[in-house]
Amino acid sequence: MRILQEILYRGLEVYVLIIIGQILLSFFPTQPGSPLYRVNIYLRRATDPVYLPLRRIIPPVAFGSAALDLSPLIILLVIQILMRIVNPGP
Repeated sequence: MRILQEILYRGLEVYVLIIIGQILLSFFPTQPGSPLYRVNIYLRRATDPVYLPLRRIIPPVAFGSAALDLSPLIILLVIQILMRIVNPGP
């Protein structure tokens, strides 16, 4: 059982890194064909299945002409809760 907890915990850690990478990359404009564009596509493929259902429920918050998408923050919060539940311990 401990091995299963460890695998799940490490998988959640990797997903947190993927989300953070996608958040950071969203601040930079990418051109189709560039290496960052390809990285952004792969990160979006990994995160969009989780984000999209949440985005249907909670739309981005508007700040004048800009909008803030809260779905990554909510997903990170849920992952942190899951990591505390699954934590394999010392």
